[in-house]
Amino acid sequence: MGEAALWAFLGAVSLLIGTELAFLLRPGQRAIGLVMAFGAGAMISAVSFELVEEAVAAGAPVLATLGLAVGAATFYVGNLMIDRAGGAARKRSTGEQSAGSPLAIVLGAALDGVPESMIVGLSLILGGGVSVSFVAATFLSNLPEAMAATTGLRQAGWRRSAIRRLWLLVVAVSVAAGVFGYLLFDVLSGPTGAFVQAFAAGALLTMLADTMMPEAFEFGGRPVGLLTVAGFAVALAIAQLV
Repeated sequence: MGEAALWAFLGAVSLLIGTELAFLLRPGQRAIGLVMAFGAGAMISAVSFELVEEAVAAGAPVLATLGLAVGAATFYVGNLMIDRAGGAARKRSTGEQSAGSPLAIVLGAALDGVPESMIVGLSLILGGGVSVSFVAATFLSNLPEAMAATTGLRQAGWRRSAIRRLWLLVVAVSVAAGVFGYLLFDVLSGPTGAFVQAFAAGALLTMLADTMMPEAFEFGGRPVGLLTVAGFAVALAIAQLV
């Protein structure tokens, strides 16, 4: 359980690093868009090779397909509820958070980090060890998310202390989700575990398409496609090396 908490923290701590980088560097929207593209590519690679491929290899392609659909639908519904409550712009770098609900922004940010952290705990049960490449991809994708959201929150008038508390809370939720995944799925294996892996994959892909990739393409311009592939390739290389 302690190991699950540690690995979940290592994947989520980049949220705090991204926050401080945003305070220090004050990156422009184009720079944020390009970094988000790289992070999205890294997470797509992890979803493909660490979640979906393993779920299908477990001998449960039907359950894996069902898991993808259910995970996507679950995140979509949860995200829709948060959007309607005022959290739609939680990751925007343009300051649109000023029109949203602080509680919805906090809940939305926490929702985005739950699937990836839960899969860290699950991987310890199913595979006997955590996937370092998946944690690395999570780290890389969380970094630009925090940079973009922090920039937007600052423009919306949030104080630095409030922003830091937000990301500390999200990191705490992520660690709790990692532990929850470990404890809940201690009894799962085989096809059931494959379904859960695919469920997380569907939720993560929906999150990427809804929150990261639109802003990356909006502000990053033409190089975004190249940076997305670069992030995918780096995460794939890490998976092959570890």
